[in-house]
Amino acid sequence: MKNTIIALVVIIVVGVGGYFFIKGLNSGDAANQPAATAANDGSMVASSTTETVIGKSVEGRDITAYHFGTGDTELLFIGGIHGGYEWNTVLVAYELMDYLKASLTALPANVKVTVIPVLNPDGLNKTVGTSTRFAAADVPASQDLQIAGRFNAHTVDLNRNFDCDWQTTGKWQTKDVSGGSAAFSEPESAAVKNYVETSKPRAVVTWYSSAGGVFASSCHNGVLPETNTLTKKFADASGYPAYQSFNFYEITGDMVNWLAKQNIPAISVLLTNHTDTEWAKNQKGIDALLAYYAR
Repeated sequence: MKNTIIALVVIIVVGVGGYFFIKGLNSGDAANQPAATAANDGSMVASSTTETVIGKSVEGRDITAYHFGTGDTELLFIGGIHGGYEWNTVLVAYELMDYLKASLTALPANVKVTVIPVLNPDGLNKTVGTSTRFAAADVPASQDLQIAGRFNAHTVDLNRNFDCDWQTTGKWQTKDVSGGSAAFSEPESAAVKNYVETSKPRAVVTWYSSAGGVFASSCHNGVLPETNTLTKKFADASGYPAYQSFNFYEITGDMVNWLAKQNIPAISVLLTNHTDTEWAKNQKGIDALLAYYAR
């Protein structure tokens, strides 16, 4: 009788253990299954998309940042600082967003890309009649209307409103332009400052037009080694020429130079003209940066 009871206990234990073993295999138990590919080898993964309103323009329009991926290495891309005057920088930023949405494997697992497509929504609206996405066909032929869209609603040139050599009056080519009443006096530039200081991106790329080149940043402290690396990688991949600095005329209150002052690697990508996005070239440059920051 005693032997029979022992045999029954053994059968029950073995049976229950086998049941849970088989159940674990069938259910994909995390303890028994390989970890996700991204965790094992850092390969490309599908990106999640979120958005954040980081501030408001002078006229109360949203300044929106769109986030792709959830990695701890953030790359920030900014378009439209000169609104409707450099409207093609807005469109190339939207093309980057399209690329990330369509290419589910475009992002390394450790990288998050943030895109601010329109930093100057009031200036864009003044030229094209909207502060969000538009088509090139929506842009009026009037040069005066395009130039008026360069500035925010306080008629300040936002790229003269940052804290690197800031002056009340800056230069745009041979023209005097307003740099605002103080560095970061404008809500648009203050929004970027607050976002950068909070999120601490690993690197920043800002689009402008037009000169056709990739420009490093600095603010009297030399070009950061990583900025030199980014300049070369983007330029080599895209085919744009690389420059150590923008020296066509004196610039005060420039955004990327302020970023350099904060020890954040930053480059300016200047499109060749005011009408083309040159997406094929920019995609190659962006892919080169994503590959560089992948791990």
